[in-house]
Amino acid sequence: MTTTWTPASPGPGSAPGAGPGRPRFGLGLFGPRRGRHELAPEEYEALALPVGDDGVVIGTDPHGAPAVLGVARPTPFDAVLIGGAWTAQVIALRTVGTGARVAVETGRRGLWTPLAQAANGGQQCVTLHDVGRVPPQGPSVHAPVLVMRDCGARPPRGRAVTAPWQSVLTLLPYLGPDAPRLLGGADLVGVQRVSPEEAQQLGSLLGLPQTDVEALPALPETVTLWCARRSWTYVDVRATDTETQLLGAPRRMD
Repeated sequence: MTTTWTPASPGPGSAPGAGPGRPRFGLGLFGPRRGRHELAPEEYEALALPVGDDGVVIGTDPHGAPAVLGVARPTPFDAVLIGGAWTAQVIALRTVGTGARVAVETGRRGLWTPLAQAANGGQQCVTLHDVGRVPPQGPSVHAPVLVMRDCGARPPRGRAVTAPWQSVLTLLPYLGPDAPRLLGGADLVGVQRVSPEEAQQLGSLLGLPQTDVEALPALPETVTLWCARRSWTYVDVRATDTETQLLGAPRRMD
């Protein structure tokens, strides 16, 4: 289909029988003559608007570009973060900023209470639940949910599972005996600083190059290696002043 623009017909102020070269009373002189505004089908692509993934900006990649984590999805999404609660809390805060709700399953209520109080400005954006006691969240396209599981190195099987518009992020402080099962079923895995022995194990589980295996034990506090289906990238959180004021300085362990 071509898009065609045609001039409007003469208005009531035009003189009857006005033709080229004669003034149109009330409308001024004739303007410049131009061809019709048309696009051929092969030119439509030039009008395309580039749109990238939407979601939670969890930091910047090595090139300084925003790294985005899409937690609000129409399909189930399961992620595992081997790292500290500080990074998980930054992700939770930024998830709330996108309009989603966060349900935290944790045995460390004292650690998460200040965040929940700060985020719940008149609305229950962040709710805290004991381990194994997360009620149905009722996720929908208008009310997506992120379930944050902070249940130690051996998290029990939870009642809140991945579903359309409900993603689950499991926080592991270090590699435990259940790590191979959890990582094997995850769509995305984040790894912060770990011991050299854990790095070797993760290299085998995730198929990491040796250079990344050697880099994991020396990662800075704010850097996470995110891995998905044989692709990976380093992301630096770069917390805002407000996040630092609420959560404190970046730290790998709590």
